Amino acid sequence: MRRYLLPAALLAVVLVTASCTPGPNTAAAGGGDSAGFLQGLWHGFIVLFTFVLSLFRNDVSMYEVANNGAWYDFGFILGAMCFFGGGGGGAACGGKKCG
Repeated sequence: MRRYLLPAALLAVVLVTASCTPGPNTAAAGGGDSAGFLQGLWHGFIVLFTFVLSLFRNDVSMYEVANNGAWYDFGFILGAMCFFGGGGGGAACGGKKCG
């Protein structure tokens, strides 16, 4: 039973991540709210998964076009930095290996 726990957890993570990807531009059609900071943060955090999914599906985009401007952009960049490890931890040691 325990050997099925990891694949089930990975499948759950993939399904939840895929369900939260940016969708088609509904604001251009005249409806829907614009994405804000928190949605930008989430979209930046799942950018790698969204990119891979967008290669196979035409209705998924990496970036929400219907956003509120600078706050969405800031959240998107901050989320991408957190996901890819761009917190500046390597710069703390002056380019030398810490430890």
